[in-house]
Amino acid sequence: MSGYSIKRIDEMESVARGTFRKARAELGVTSFGIQVIDFPPNADRYPEHDHAHDGQEEVYLALSGTGEIEVDGERVALDTESIVRVDPGAKRKVYAGPDGMRLLALGGTPGSPYEVKEFTELGQPDPFASL
Repeated sequence: MSGYSIKRIDEMESVARGTFRKARAELGVTSFGIQVIDFPPNADRYPEHDHAHDGQEEVYLALSGTGEIEVDGERVALDTESIVRVDPGAKRKVYAGPDGMRLLALGGTPGSPYEVKEFTELGQPDPFASL
């Protein structure tokens, strides 16, 4: 058995009509969350949320395309040259630009072991199927 894993993003299992790629599970990562989200042009339906309930901080990086993230009412650019970290209690909402955006999202709780969210496991039902 080798000491690494590799998987093409477009071959990863996904939910939410193929937009939310289960990168963490596909790569076998257990220490932090990692997902790839493909946003169509001008997408604005990504839910506003925070992680006050679980203490998870998140980091975002646009792998391609551009967009914005609104954090506690302030919008900042998401692009391939900027990385954004968001505190657990801060409200955040992502918006894609006119060309769409492929976004890498990383998450973990400082000082605590990572807890896998069941829907991110391979083979689990799509919680977004009815949306």
